[in-house]
Amino acid sequence: MELSSILKPEAVRVLSAASSKKRLFQEIGDVAASTLGLEAQEVVDNLLERESLGPTGVGHGVALPHARLPGLDSVAGVFVMLEKPIDFGSVDRQPVDLAFSLFAPEDAGVDHLKALALVSRTLRDTAVCAKLRANPDPVKLYAILTAAQSMQAA
Repeated sequence: MELSSILKPEAVRVLSAASSKKRLFQEIGDVAASTLGLEAQEVVDNLLERESLGPTGVGHGVALPHARLPGLDSVAGVFVMLEKPIDFGSVDRQPVDLAFSLFAPEDAGVDHLKALALVSRTLRDTAVCAKLRANPDPVKLYAILTAAQSMQAA
């Protein structure tokens, strides 16, 4: 599994307006609707439902919100970088400025876990996160994310 098979270039955005976790999820829902053909409110509702089980802020300014959704054929993602970090209830209490949302079919099983592990591994790399934060351009962000996996595999 490769990040380029999960993440489309047009599903990478830099956001200036997200001021809360709920607002961030609304923005992610809008991106998922326009790039993945998902229903925006369904995305928001499912992300909020998953988040109620425990925060998906994994630390160091990174969040990995995820949900299973009907109508998907394969795992897909949305990556957003926030111009202003927000409180996310992360394990380390640090505000979040990088969020990679994963959406999986309801019956995805192991593919969902593999995708989550791949994204987590990529965003645990402090050098990758530093490059992402230094390049607030969606085209560059996509290139960094997809190149990071190639570098890890080498």
